[in-house]
Amino acid sequence: MSRLQQVFSKGKAFIPFITVGDPSLAVTEQLVLEMGKAGADIIELGIPFSDPSAEGPVIQEADYRALAAGVTTDHVFKLVKKIRQSCDVPLVLMTYANPVFVYGTERFMQQCRECGVDGVIVPDVPFEEKEELLPYCQKYGITLISMIAPTSKDRIPMIVKEAEGFIYCVSSMGVTGVRGELGNQVTEMVSKVKAVKDIPCAVGFGIGTPQQAAEMAAMSDGVIVGSAIVQLVAEYGEECIPRVVEYVRQMKEAIN
Repeated sequence: MSRLQQVFSKGKAFIPFITVGDPSLAVTEQLVLEMGKAGADIIELGIPFSDPSAEGPVIQEADYRALAAGVTTDHVFKLVKKIRQSCDVPLVLMTYANPVFVYGTERFMQQCRECGVDGVIVPDVPFEEKEELLPYCQKYGITLISMIAPTSKDRIPMIVKEAEGFIYCVSSMGVTGVRGELGNQVTEMVSKVKAVKDIPCAVGFGIGTPQQAAEMAAMSDGVIVGSAIVQLVAEYGEECIPRVVEYVRQMKEAIN
């Protein structure tokens, strides 16, 4: 059983997302360590990219700030290595096909393993093209996390059959960002997944409040929150750590 799967065997998982290097690499390091202590079960780290097509304005702007500060993929790996010295919370890198290919797919996955990354999420590589990544993920023991959306419908069984770790269920269509209303397709998506195999389902996109987190956790195995946290980081900058920690604590309590 991988570290990712172990997490879900302990109950509902809370999975926060932050962009590496926003507002600085030093703050990212502290955020990861403190979010882990505050109850984060898996932490998703976004590699800054100039064209993050799945992201809404909040995470896009965080990417631009980090890139403007000179953050590279190598910085991300170096940081993970440092974090691993004192933190064993599973870490998943969220990135796009371009940064992986430019870095060199094999070299990228090898670095993931050497630094202690547990999995990768690459939203712009569809199921049909995952062979571009999967052999390298398997070679280095990195879990390639599969995503499904309300539009996946008939493709869900096919995607789930080969999925590992957990399934990232996109709650509603469009880009990331906090929403007032969340789609009611989640229950249907999760039941379609479980009909194929017993793999954990974590719901992301649009979740911002403890109430929304509790609702989504009731229908799934875990909740992923990005924009609401990245917004706090944007708002408070270097002073964001206590705000984010408090938010993570509240969200973890809400889903339990």
